Amino acid sequence: MSSATAESWPEEAPAHVRARMNFRAWRRTRPFWGGLLAMFAGVPILYFPYAHLSLGGLTVSMATTAGAGSLIIGLLMIALGLTAWFQPLVRVFCGVATTILSLISIPVSNLGGFGLGVTPGLIAGGLLVAWTPLKPPAEDAAGEVPAAERTAHEEPVAHEVPAASEAQPPAHAAAPAAVDPEEPR
Repeated sequence: MSSATAESWPEEAPAHVRARMNFRAWRRTRPFWGGLLAMFAGVPILYFPYAHLSLGGLTVSMATTAGAGSLIIGLLMIALGLTAWFQPLVRVFCGVATTILSLISIPVSNLGGFGLGVTPGLIAGGLLVAWTPLKPPAEDAAGEVPAAERTAHEEPVAHEVPAASEAQPPAHAAAPAAVDPEEPR
């Protein structure tokens, strides 16, 4: 048995395998990692202005005068990440907005969540802008997908070879008779 003849997945796969394969198919049709990083970047920007950290017996408050701005920036970045997941057509807008909000969070929200929100926010913006959906595989004239564009789970299409009786006649049999120029018409 070779990899070409092996069945890709059994017909009756367990539920967790089917769920994992469905999630993988869903994830590959949208800018998943850019959206996840955008949501991850919004959390520290949202959290640190309202946090009360305890260091030993001392309580440190990171509250700034722009706490409402941090709240808005953090929530918008989380909303942009979710929007990129569920509406992939607006990914460029989400990427540009995520990048701008990440940069605005530097002066507004404690250096952008002490760098924990700015860095993934800028990476997420780049990932969202750069992501493009996969093109469907091109088919040739015979309706077959070229081997270079075929994925591992697709099986190759078998070509039918015509029988010898159905084959085309030789070229000299199908050619018209030559006309002799000296023969009278």
